[in-house]
Amino acid sequence: MTRSRAIEIVAPSGYPPDQAAVERGLARLRAAGHRVMGDEVAQRRFLRFGGTDAQRAGDLNRLADPSHPLPDIVLALRGSYGAVRILDSLDYAGIARRLAGAPVALCGHSDFTAIQLALFARAGLITFGGPMLAANFGGETVSDFTIEGFWTALESPEFTVREPTAQGQRTDVNGTLWGGNLAMIAALVGTPYMPQIDGGILFVEDINEHPFRVERMLYQLHLAGILARQQAIVFGDFIGGKPAPIDNGYDFSAMLEHMRAVTGLPIVTGLRFGHGSDLVTLPFGAHARLLAGPDGFSLTVSGHPTLA
Repeated sequence: MTRSRAIEIVAPSGYPPDQAAVERGLARLRAAGHRVMGDEVAQRRFLRFGGTDAQRAGDLNRLADPSHPLPDIVLALRGSYGAVRILDSLDYAGIARRLAGAPVALCGHSDFTAIQLALFARAGLITFGGPMLAANFGGETVSDFTIEGFWTALESPEFTVREPTAQGQRTDVNGTLWGGNLAMIAALVGTPYMPQIDGGILFVEDINEHPFRVERMLYQLHLAGILARQQAIVFGDFIGGKPAPIDNGYDFSAMLEHMRAVTGLPIVTGLRFGHGSDLVTLPFGAHARLLAGPDGFSLTVSGHPTLA
């Protein structure tokens, strides 16, 4: 069982449409002995966002303030949309000075991917792709896989994710682990918030995206030269996108085979990361070794900040 932690909630994206989920998440964390701060951000509303742009940027910029006590965990409230609007307003130098080498874990996924990309590109910070307050900790039921993986990633200097039912080409590569929501990664191509990562292991996920839209976003990364600098792609959950009759056999599998041929990269599938109920926690920017074959794959991760 993990020790008690100080957890600060931030809302860089949308507001929670389901307040009951927020209350469930807060109650579960507190019942487990954790001290949760900043939950007032769940009450903010501005259009479709969890507060004004200034308020949402302020959630993260507080981390640069020497007078603001650092929590153990900075936990995103939810995803949706809005993080890209505040990227120009973040105090990257201040956040880097305060958090570089500090045992503080910033965690979220989906739209939070934009924050992760920017913090790595501009501040060199390793963050965590993982659960959020409302959707995960506040779900009707909570996945034991998600919770156990969360604490393992945050407290273990090295851990291994194994997916025995995954599929993909045989490969054995080492590199920088990075990625997250594919739409957010594609949206930041050509901006100063896209990190330049060579020899990386890229993991991706998305929701409600048709196979041709997934392919189009991958082509954007390919044509921009980003995929040519990677060693492998690991596919997480892509739920909600369904082929139509006009696709005439063009489904997710056909798209993957095409992208394998186009990029020449090993592409493996089956990572439990994304908008499903089971969600592994992965350190964005850590070192990883990917071993894949016909019997699944393992991903061993190290070099990330861990909680004291």
